[in-house]
Order: sequence, then C-alpha cells, then structure tokens
Amino acid sequence: MNLSNGKIWPYAIGLSIVFIFGACVATIVVASSLPVQKSDKFMMDYHDADANANEIIKAQIAFDKKYKIEYITESLATNGTTLKYKITDVAAKAVNDAKIKVVITRPNELQYDIELENPSVSEGVYTFENVTLPLAGRWDIMAKVEIEQDSRYYNLKADTRNTTVKEY
Repeated sequence: MNLSNGKIWPYAIGLSIVFIFGACVATIVVASSLPVQKSDKFMMDYHDADANANEIIKAQIAFDKKYKIEYITESLATNGTTLKYKITDVAAKAVNDAKIKVVITRPNELQYDIELENPSVSEGVYTFENVTLPLAGRWDIMAKVEIEQDSRYYNLKADTRNTTVKEY
C-alpha cells in the first residue's frame, strides 16, 4: 500500500478519534476516583446558599445597620487557641445576648471540621477557649451570629503560620 498519494489521512483521522475517545474515558475514570468536597460557605449546602442568596445578603445588610462584629483573636495556633469575637450595636454598646455558632474548617477537607458553640460572654466579647486544630496551615473560620430576628454570617480566612486574617 502506497500512503504517499493521500491515503494516510483517513487512517490519521481514525486514530485521532480513537485517541481522543480514549483520553475522555481515562479522564472520567480518574476523576470519578477523586474525593469531592461540597462548599459550605454559609454553613449550609451550596444549593441552599444559592437559592437563598438574596435573603442572606438582605439579612447581612440589616444586621450591619444595627450591629458590628469584630474578630479580635490575636493569632491562630494549632494548640490552645482562644477565638474571640466582639459584638456591639451601632452606639458601641456591648451586646451580650447574641447566639453565635462557629465552624473551623480546612478548605476542601471537611473531615477536619470543628464546631464551636456556647462561648463565654463578657462585655460583648464572645470567647471560645482552648481550641485545638489538628493541622497547621490555612483554615476558614465561619461564624453565624443571631441577635433576636437579625442574623449574619461572618467568614474569615486565617492561617496558623501568620497573623493575617481576611473576611470573605
């Protein structure tokens, strides 16, 4: 068979199609064996967060008009961290009757989630004592604060290796 007169193109196209199909199958097989982590940015399933996004934003705006929340922890460490939040109203008066729930999680690794409830409260400072993190590195600290009818999610990115904390 003489392939120099243009008869090689059908074979090349056929082999290319078989190769691409094989690469697609290999991608699906490899991807199906990897773990999938669901997002929990607002301490709920991402489907619920998407469905209620407008209500979450409106609740945050209403909360921010009445109250101020601050993360006042000095630094995040793997052993013996004390998490502190300060909640005041717009007149800078301490709020001592808020309900606060905190979840500390590693990004994309939900098996290390730590849930914190029932902090000690003194003059608007909510304190979670003696928190132990299983690993060093980056952590997401998510809090849900409820005061009477108002609620707000306060999500932070923190790291045990430096003191920079950012709200997201």
